[in-house]
Amino acid sequence: MNDSFRTLGRSGLQVSAIGFGAWAIGGPFMARGKPAGWGPVDDEESVAAVHRALDLGVTFFDTADVYGTGHSERVLGRALSGRWDEVVIATKFGNTFDAATRTLTGQDISPGYLRQACRASLERLGTDHIDLYQLHIGDAPPERVDELIATLEELVDEGLIRSYGWSTDDPERAAAFAKGPHCAAVQHEINVLHDAPAMLAVCDTHELASVNRGPLAMGLLTGKYGPDSRLPMDDVRGDSPAWMTFFKDGRPAPEFLAMLDAIRDILTSDGRTLAQGALGWLLARSGRTVPIPGIRTVAQAEQNAGALRHGPLAQAQLEQIDELLQPHAG
Repeated sequence: MNDSFRTLGRSGLQVSAIGFGAWAIGGPFMARGKPAGWGPVDDEESVAAVHRALDLGVTFFDTADVYGTGHSERVLGRALSGRWDEVVIATKFGNTFDAATRTLTGQDISPGYLRQACRASLERLGTDHIDLYQLHIGDAPPERVDELIATLEELVDEGLIRSYGWSTDDPERAAAFAKGPHCAAVQHEINVLHDAPAMLAVCDTHELASVNRGPLAMGLLTGKYGPDSRLPMDDVRGDSPAWMTFFKDGRPAPEFLAMLDAIRDILTSDGRTLAQGALGWLLARSGRTVPIPGIRTVAQAEQNAGALRHGPLAQAQLEQIDELLQPHAG
């Protein structure tokens, strides 16, 4: 198969091997009194970035209703207007929010809210169906799985969604969701500094796509940040919530910078940028992976789409990286 495309799990949908993560284009919003966005954003630049990504062969766009409390979906909908037949769109549900104050207000995974959230996302996006609809609550109770699957299957039957998945880092939860006939993917964290073999095994067992959240380690793998870097407080990395492993107190975590230094030469071999090498590692890691690096500028769209041209790293390079990272394994 062409290295530029992947199959989105059991959906059978063909997507570009590198996607477009749309969290950042949502702009600022707050969660539990803390910044949950990536700082100020220029909507015109966001639209231009989407168009440039499309022109370079990116066809898979991943967002969520809560990103910018609806703003990411609206911007994406505007950018993709008239081009829906060229793309596969993924969004997420489960968080409640107040768009007027750009604030996350809680969580709701009831059947009634799921239906309400789906129709609201369709309206903001300006399309008649969602290709991949994902549960955004990573630790949602397993006992709610059957109820969620039943509602999602109804939405498939009604033509509002084509497939669904769970954004979670728990392999057992992903496997439980996989019993749904139209479950096609799990979205989870994985990158060259943080592998996820158990989740990839679940994807193999259940024929799911592995949609890769954090493929560039929240930007660390772009090489833009060093020991003296300090992220602003209106950036989610600047505030560094507890789950933010790659940045601590607004600075890159030293242990991950050391790991990056150890493998930098391999990632940047064959004319790749650091980011392209990191994405190439993911493409080589499994035939099911679809990395979704965050993009909000034309330059970022061009760099990440360039990973399609370079393709996966060689197996020998993966083995070298494993060896070099072994001393850092904790």
